Amino acid sequence: MLRKYGIVLALLTLAAYELVVIVAAFLTVMATFGLGMVFLFPPAVRMIRGVTGLTRKLVRTSSGIEIEAPYLPPPPPPQPQSDGMYRHGRTLYKSPRVPAWNDRWKWMLTDRATFRDALWLLLDPLVKVALVPLLLLMPERGLRLYGLWCELLLGPTAASRLASQVSHLSRVRNLAVDTQAAEMRRIERDLHDGTQARLVAIGMTLGAVENLVDTDPAAAKALLAKARDASAETLTELRRVIRGIHPPVLAERGLGDAVRALAMDSALKVTVEVDLPHRPEAPVEAAAYFAVSELLSNAARHGGATRATVDISTNGPSLRITVSDDGWGGADPAKGSGLTGIERRLAAFDGVMALHSPPGGPTTVTMELPRVLPEYWAGDLPKLPRWKMITVVTLWATAWCPLFPQGIVTAIFKIFGVEEKTWFLALHLPEPYQWPVIAFMVVLGTMMYVAAVAIPANHNRDLWMCNTTPTNLWF
Repeated sequence: MLRKYGIVLALLTLAAYELVVIVAAFLTVMATFGLGMVFLFPPAVRMIRGVTGLTRKLVRTSSGIEIEAPYLPPPPPPQPQSDGMYRHGRTLYKSPRVPAWNDRWKWMLTDRATFRDALWLLLDPLVKVALVPLLLLMPERGLRLYGLWCELLLGPTAASRLASQVSHLSRVRNLAVDTQAAEMRRIERDLHDGTQARLVAIGMTLGAVENLVDTDPAAAKALLAKARDASAETLTELRRVIRGIHPPVLAERGLGDAVRALAMDSALKVTVEVDLPHRPEAPVEAAAYFAVSELLSNAARHGGATRATVDISTNGPSLRITVSDDGWGGADPAKGSGLTGIERRLAAFDGVMALHSPPGGPTTVTMELPRVLPEYWAGDLPKLPRWKMITVVTLWATAWCPLFPQGIVTAIFKIFGVEEKTWFLALHLPEPYQWPVIAFMVVLGTMMYVAAVAIPANHNRDLWMCNTTPTNLWF
């Protein structure tokens, strides 16, 4: 309770600061649009966003209401033209400073969240004053109500959410393109430095054989043996390049067996543990496989490790992979050890990587690819409570009675004038009530079946959507 009152005191203190910000913002608007002092506008917006950001944190702490930032993504930095100049509208600049400032000014001015923040700032002190009695007498309810008020104006709109998603997809697309380009350069380098050089050497050897086959058959035979050995090495090199593109064992047997095969070829003593009931999609498997391959290679070449452990498991609909080694630690993505490339590869699937590598070791890397596994076997779907299960079973067991014998069958007897009444309830009633009762029985039985299906479906909408819309299995 003391903590709640402490938050109330912080909010009321913040209201006094908001009054100062309101005055400063008003003067800034007058100077910006009245005197043309446009350079004052961005600092004022940042000041207001600082207040709203602090309020979002206090609301999350006090009431548990998570209010996402509603602002549109900031503009990308200006890019130079082929002549090194920066264009903004019809004007060229030698430095990106002015175009960047103009883009940020326009970004703040055209973002609707800027004006929603200003409206909230203008009304918030009045709302806090109105809520003072409730905040002091029942702080928990008062803070909850205040959180709902802040969520109304400070929360994101559909437009800002869509813009954030578009910006995120653009970043992911660029990362995927960069990763693909890097892979193509690596493959080209491997073919140029390895396979191509060997093929050229084989061609030169065969040319020498052609010249010696008549004059010195023994030397020609020796050169043919060397050409045969070189062709075998070239074939091995090609297989290595193919495995670097997409290992056949990965396509045929899945991620678990592919990592086991990778462990057998590793210079380390690798232990692999796999708990993966079903296979992810092929792009996900490839990203995970090459990430593990890079980590094992780093552990052997740069970490001085002798042993490593790879654990592949599921975390609900997410794929989690942990790679540990007994090396001397100190791994840092900034040192160019391949960790940055792994992060780019995982980012294409919204994946994250956590690194723990203190000096002296050991090194542990945990990678998680969220929502890349089907929901229907993820293993964390909530089960029906017992009372709901009993209700569903009862509905399935009894719905047939009003629908068929007391409804449809009775209606057939009534239409064809069958005199047999037996246990058909409606036929024992007076004539004016028979058809209404039959209709009621049909509707009652139908609604019971609908309820039997709707209760588990509403209990877990994600599972229901997975069973009806295949595209929702992955997103």
